[in-house]
Amino acid sequence: MVSTDTAALYLHPDRNIALELVRATEAAAIRSSPWIGRGDKLGADGAAVDAMRAFLGTVNFDGVVVIGEGEKDAAPMLFNGERVGNGRGPACDIAVDPIDGTSLTAAGRQNALSVIAVSDRGSMLDASSVFYMDKIVTDASGIGVVDIRKPIGENLRALAAAKGKQIGEMRVAVLNRPRHEQLIADIRAAGAGTRLISDGDVAGGINAARYDSRIDMCVGIGGSPEGITTACAIKALGGFMQGRLAPNDDAERARGEAAGLDCDQVYELDDLVKGDNTFFVATGVTDGELVDGVSRKGPIIRTESIVLRGKSGTIRRVLADHLAEKWLVDDLL
Repeated sequence: MVSTDTAALYLHPDRNIALELVRATEAAAIRSSPWIGRGDKLGADGAAVDAMRAFLGTVNFDGVVVIGEGEKDAAPMLFNGERVGNGRGPACDIAVDPIDGTSLTAAGRQNALSVIAVSDRGSMLDASSVFYMDKIVTDASGIGVVDIRKPIGENLRALAAAKGKQIGEMRVAVLNRPRHEQLIADIRAAGAGTRLISDGDVAGGINAARYDSRIDMCVGIGGSPEGITTACAIKALGGFMQGRLAPNDDAERARGEAAGLDCDQVYELDDLVKGDNTFFVATGVTDGELVDGVSRKGPIIRTESIVLRGKSGTIRRVLADHLAEKWLVDDLL
């Protein structure tokens, strides 16, 4: 007879799953690395998807992809609703982005990541019917201080005071998009500086919540998949995050409402991902502030990953050396 404690461990993701997930993000990063700087983001994404799917199939869990990537741009994808894992472990929600920053990878620019987030089954907000989300992320200083409904200047002044900084010392990460022209202007008018990012706002959000980062806040409209994925990481970092869905048109708003979403609601962190039993795993594809990218050192392929666990508030870094000749073999499992 299985004890209650043993059954509970079986029903919920435990700490051991993180090291299994790292294998999947490492594989996706390594397989996509030959595409860095080659101008083919779909080729890079396809290689990462295939590798991640293969390795996830070996993990002891019963995962359902709640947040997948690809639908908004016809890219290769792990699709929403896909079952992953070998089905013999805990029931989990999965958010995947085999490459957060396909354009960065194609151009050979920094901050591309391979990402997986996991939480208990039924705990992730399924925002897949609305592709974009307006987000604001800070470290713990923003809790009870910052609100996405307030003007950006007011939020920046309040956060600067909470952090004991001058407004001129504040740095805000924003995706460099035409839709953010006024937001960028307002940040600068408030006296703060911007860190414009061309892609990959998961890293931007995480850096805003890290105690040792030079980024104080991440704001603006990015992908809703990236928003849910980021929320899993913020749980472990003890940071602050809010999101508000940003449908492109009335038809998308109607699809979101039909799926049970409220496009006018401000989603708090616990609305985006319930509970604290979250895992976030990311491996660098290209170098960035968060982790280094894939590199070749003689016969070795080196990867760097970060593993965050919400329940324990633990941040781990995993530096791995992979014998390159093994990656020439088709079946790596």
